[in-house]
Amino acid sequence: MTARPENGPVPCGPTGLPGPFTTLSRLVLASGSPRRRELLSLMGLTFTIAEPDSPEPTPDEGEMPAAYALRAAKHKALDVAARHSEAFVLAADTVVAVDEMILGKPRDAADAERMLTALAGREHLVVTGCCLAAPGGGTVDFTVSSRVSIGWLDPMVIAAYVATGEPMDKAGAYAVQGKGAFMVESMDGSYTNVVGLPLCEVMDMLVNFGVVAPQSP
Repeated sequence: MTARPENGPVPCGPTGLPGPFTTLSRLVLASGSPRRRELLSLMGLTFTIAEPDSPEPTPDEGEMPAAYALRAAKHKALDVAARHSEAFVLAADTVVAVDEMILGKPRDAADAERMLTALAGREHLVVTGCCLAAPGGGTVDFTVSSRVSIGWLDPMVIAAYVATGEPMDKAGAYAVQGKGAFMVESMDGSYTNVVGLPLCEVMDMLVNFGVVAPQSP
């Protein structure tokens, strides 16, 4: 398989203002997600984008959401680390689950409507698995979970939201940071976890491994 082209180093956040951290070691984000890229950029980090070459694994029958998210994140990290052994490689995988049933990205508009109908009027779980592969081998990983309550949604509202196209590349068929924000009644846990990258835990890990450090005043 031909490797995807990589983007160059990404500077601090979209506002152009300096972030609270500086990058000390080479860092690669093993994801093409614009949301994860934006979150890291907001922290002031410089990093390179490198998407995995191999397909994302599918959940095994009966596999729990946290176990799958962690397995998928490690798969992405190791795939990219094989091409960037001199760098720290950060990967993440976010899943939405209702009644322990994992909802991936919708196949089409009908599938998106099915997912949103299943989520409407109830609480669901959002789990992100994160994995950091260190230069020369070795990984550290963890999961973060948040609970999200979606309000009751009229079928016409669901159809109108799906028609915007936003749900089509989102786990669970909605984006809390986008047009789908109107659906969320409440949230228990990390907001950035629901977006796709739990920043509190990720930045703590990167600081502890000496990948980043706070900016000097």
